[in-house]
Amino acid sequence: MDIDIGIGKRARRSYELDDLTIVPSRRTRNRDEVDLSWQMDAFKFVLPMLAAPADSVTSPEMIIRLGEAGGLGVLDLEGLWTRHGEADTLLDKVLTSDEPAEGLRRLYEASVDPGLVEDRVRQLKKAGGVVAGALTPANVSRFSSHAIGAGLDILVIHGAVVSAEHVSDGDDVLDLREFIAGCEVPVIVGGCSAYSTALHLMRTGAVAVLVGVGTGRSSRTSEVLGVGVPLATAVADAAGARIRYLDETGRYVHIIAQGDIVTGGHIATAVACGADAVMLGAPFARALEAPGGGRHWDTDAFHAELPRSLLIDVDDRVPFDELLFGPSLTASDGRNLVGALRTVMGFTGHSNLKGFQKAEVMVRR
Repeated sequence: MDIDIGIGKRARRSYELDDLTIVPSRRTRNRDEVDLSWQMDAFKFVLPMLAAPADSVTSPEMIIRLGEAGGLGVLDLEGLWTRHGEADTLLDKVLTSDEPAEGLRRLYEASVDPGLVEDRVRQLKKAGGVVAGALTPANVSRFSSHAIGAGLDILVIHGAVVSAEHVSDGDDVLDLREFIAGCEVPVIVGGCSAYSTALHLMRTGAVAVLVGVGTGRSSRTSEVLGVGVPLATAVADAAGARIRYLDETGRYVHIIAQGDIVTGGHIATAVACGADAVMLGAPFARALEAPGGGRHWDTDAFHAELPRSLLIDVDDRVPFDELLFGPSLTASDGRNLVGALRTVMGFTGHSNLKGFQKAEVMVRR
């Protein structure tokens, strides 16, 4: 529904995940009989959860841990682990100092080392799981060949906003369609938050689109730039674009919701709006094993010219396995994300994620 902002300007009403509630159906199902698996290209995952390419979350060790649990961690190929050989030691020292933000800023001043990009990918490949790594569009041409040559399985082209058609007078603009057509591995692209942008990104040949801009606990994109779309609406719009693209080509593109997803209820609502999986940052930063040591920051927190997120403290750190599988000790401790999703799917009677995307939702107010 459009709303008059003033004479000459109208705006759509949009919704956050918390604005919606999922409607139980007349038929329920045992939660233990729910299948949470999904397949993207040749890769099948037990859990519909990815760890965001944030240095507070996805160290190589955490990526291996999530892979063993059935999810997918995405290494930031421009992060601290590809800038410093002893990233773990340096990060521990900085985060326990009196000025962690300034210490992190200095660590990010180091250049990305192509040799370390290769070493980190080989380290993850040796562990035996699916290896995914993220690059910003500006650096895809510089580092993707190093990562892919070392054995990368999935490339994520990740930015605050990624479009299929970037206009510039320069000669070094990444042509997504051309790059993906010639890429040896499947490519995920995003973020985006609008129907038309999602549709155009699908038309580049990407296997999945990241949906969500200006959301997330540490993000300040909406305040700094005035840009963003509430996540429930963004995911539903992208799902609409997927229907059109599927009609055009017969090809299914996955939607991965990212941003302000904290609880199992948020994960369930994102899937009910059309997502195939979610990408989590702050929730996984709560893990005792997370490299952030109780803090979380996005990749653009230390942007050289215009930071768009903050270094934040995370609440109530708990073991990683408890975050995923519980048990929960209270109704508000945010543990057992997998169990919560299973329970909601059981309430609606759906046995798999594709079916659950059709669940009925209502607006709370």
